[in-house]
Amino acid sequence: MMPRTKQRMLIAITCLLLLWTVLAKSVSALEVRDRTEILGDIDEYMIRSMKANHIGGASVAISHNDEVFYTKGYGTFADGQSITSETPFPIASLSKSITALAVLQLVDKGRIDLDEAYVSYFPELSPRDSRVRDITVRHLLNQTSGLNDRTNPDMTRTPQFHLLIEANRLLNEVELAHEPGTTYSYHNPNYMLLANLVESISGERFSDYLDRHIFKPLGMNHTFSVSTTQQINGNEAIPPGHYSILGRSLSRSEPLWFIDGPAGIVSTAEDMSKWMIAQYSGNLLPPALMNQFHSAGDIAPYGMGWLADQDESGGRTISHSGIFWTYKSEEMVYLDEQMGISVMFNSGLNAFVNYSAFIDGIADIMKGEQPEISFFNDRNMETIMIVLILATLIWGAYGYVRIRRRKKRLRTIRLILIMVGKLIPILILLSLSPLVTFIGGGRVLPWFGLWTTLSSPIIWLVVWSLVNLVHLTSYIASMFNHTKSGQLKADNR
Repeated sequence: MMPRTKQRMLIAITCLLLLWTVLAKSVSALEVRDRTEILGDIDEYMIRSMKANHIGGASVAISHNDEVFYTKGYGTFADGQSITSETPFPIASLSKSITALAVLQLVDKGRIDLDEAYVSYFPELSPRDSRVRDITVRHLLNQTSGLNDRTNPDMTRTPQFHLLIEANRLLNEVELAHEPGTTYSYHNPNYMLLANLVESISGERFSDYLDRHIFKPLGMNHTFSVSTTQQINGNEAIPPGHYSILGRSLSRSEPLWFIDGPAGIVSTAEDMSKWMIAQYSGNLLPPALMNQFHSAGDIAPYGMGWLADQDESGGRTISHSGIFWTYKSEEMVYLDEQMGISVMFNSGLNAFVNYSAFIDGIADIMKGEQPEISFFNDRNMETIMIVLILATLIWGAYGYVRIRRRKKRLRTIRLILIMVGKLIPILILLSLSPLVTFIGGGRVLPWFGLWTTLSSPIIWLVVWSLVNLVHLTSYIASMFNHTKSGQLKADNR
């Protein structure tokens, strides 16, 4: 009996093992098929979205749990070379979270105190505005230092800085816009000062510190930091930047801008995946400091190089966008879901492109939902602008003919009212910079930035202004002719 029983048990175990193997293979095949479908959906979504927004090149990084889930490049260089997951892109203001980590590493070592006055680390400074002495390291990290673009120009500064120490010395002359810690104002020089602090306390050049203490430990071997945009323009490995005008994507070098600290990092999709994984599964900092790193500030969602929030399902998120005039980047890390998405583009800030929608669309696909491409995209809006420009020209020609054929003389009050109405587009053009500054939360943009961001609306406003000037000239000429004709008739009598 025993041998037969053992034989039956052996057969049963063998059958179970075979069944388990078959099931395991089926599950594995299902997982592979699902992953393949997900990646295919992401590719299709990226290609459609880039086409709808006239974006020629992009790079996507997705992390999930402790793995690099997907990285891929889209588009080509001007010479036809393909953009890949290892192609370097400027990440612009995504750099701020990395600068913040460098500061917090030195906090962890007891070399920096978050609530210590910044100037206490630089006794040689003698600020004219006494309130500068109240700015703490935390204020700089949270963008609540009291500095802003109006009182301390950033993109519009001429000449631009060349060294971090120059931003530091400026504190002697600057006048604060607000009391430190009372008002949130996004301001790049806050992070220049932090980079200078890291450089001073560590005794290492800021770019070298990042390489030795952050990039190399995380395996981000193709990531590096630059001081100015000139170092981006001169790097042939980086895809040339672009901006859109009337539906056409034009290549353009990034204007000179000192970006060391707030926006100077260049990275790849592969490396950005590793950076995002480290946010929820790495040992970047002790838990208490890590929690501060990922938390909102006291008076705004902006914390330490991140915007901290909760998504619709209640999970914690940290995010940031990066803006250059010819490059753009977006990053979102879902801390509780252990997922990160980063997208980098070789096209810049554009009023008609919702770059954050790329993150939302990819997140929808990852969650099994259907992404949508909004009607509000560059292709549709540029088409509307072209129609608007043509309509303005046709209306202008029609109006000119009507004015020339006009028989009655305009009254002076009527002419004044017409003149006021005709000056509207010119007034809009002249007030464009302060208007954008108001909408942009106090950011003062250079005229080149206004042009690349709003090129088509500016063209329309210029066309509208010229048409109105022609009309005004015609009205005045017509009025003069009527006056002269009336005078001649009076003389003949």
